[in-house]
Amino acid sequence: MDLQTVMQELEALSKERTKKMYISNGAHEPLFGVATGAMKPIAKKIKRNQPLAEELYATGNYDAMYFAGIIADPEAMTEADFDRWMDDAYFYMLSDYVVAVTLAEADIAQAVADKWIESGEELRMSGGWSCYCWLLGNRPDAEFSEEKLAKMLDKVKDTIHDSPERTKSAMNNFVYTVGVSYLPLHEKAVETAKAIGPVEMKRDKKKSSFLHASENIQKEVDRGKLGFKRKYVRC
Repeated sequence: MDLQTVMQELEALSKERTKKMYISNGAHEPLFGVATGAMKPIAKKIKRNQPLAEELYATGNYDAMYFAGIIADPEAMTEADFDRWMDDAYFYMLSDYVVAVTLAEADIAQAVADKWIESGEELRMSGGWSCYCWLLGNRPDAEFSEEKLAKMLDKVKDTIHDSPERTKSAMNNFVYTVGVSYLPLHEKAVETAKAIGPVEMKRDKKKSSFLHASENIQKEVDRGKLGFKRKYVRC
């Protein structure tokens, strides 16, 4: 299946309501408005195809860029490739749910995410923290350094309220994910979440929203989800 065929198939799945929803979250033209679940039949036909993924991502079309993440081969991508994808990730649904997700299936995930976290750029930092969320929610606890993650929790506690808006959200989600999915630091994550308290997310022309990691961790504990790991990172 070539680029033109995939673009035609994606366009045929477009919904105006979905398009409006994506735009309200920060997407801009070009885009079709395709529900992510509707992409699965096309993805099953293609499976992994890195050259096609690169062509799709380069279109700048949000739906094509998202689909590129689904069919990408993370192990075929270098650090420079991930950096290039992040350069073109113009809002959080690309940085956190396409690039970070794809990176989370690569062996170089932690090394690249560490650099993004220290970059000082809002979406790179957001993508870096989000990548750790995807990793922690999928990989065995033994693959992580407890000391390193403990320091990352301290960093969140010290800096989250002064961080850029999208980075705040990803950092808050990191605390939540450690608290739920990484058993060695569950107690520290709970303490960190309580110390942070509500995290205000300011939004243009809308009321602020507040994130509550402590409450959300407790909800998962009450549901018996402590230690939860998802089978796959990508759908």
